Amino acid sequence: MIFNPSRDQARLFFIDAWQKHQEKKVQTPAEIIASQWIAEHPEFHALLGNKEKALAADYSPEDGHINPFLHLSMHLTVSEQVSIDQPPGIRGAFQTLCKRLDDEHAAAHRVFECLGEQIWQQQRNGLPFNSDRYIQCLLENT
Repeated sequence: MIFNPSRDQARLFFIDAWQKHQEKKVQTPAEIIASQWIAEHPEFHALLGNKEKALAADYSPEDGHINPFLHLSMHLTVSEQVSIDQPPGIRGAFQTLCKRLDDEHAAAHRVFECLGEQIWQQQRNGLPFNSDRYIQCLLENT
């Protein structure tokens, strides 16, 4: 079964992970990774500290604001892909990108661009995700 949380479940994961981090409570491995990325985004801290506001907030492309939950989810996705090297080659491409930029966070954001492009192409054309094009995009960014 594929993990498919509701919007509120996904948001609560990040809210709870950040709260546990701040209170120095025991975290799951996924919560630790999420907290590390949240720490890299101080602009999200106030929102994640206000559960009611975080759960109620809407983010649409038209309002011009970044969706912090989508952004953090992308960080988790990239971290997971790199950790298991899936699709094959992403770990090496990411490491090369990190070295070239001398900044893991900036490298992750470059990966977002490639991942977003592949998802958009997949949805637009009704085709399966193209791992080869995804990795090629990363290599072209290195």
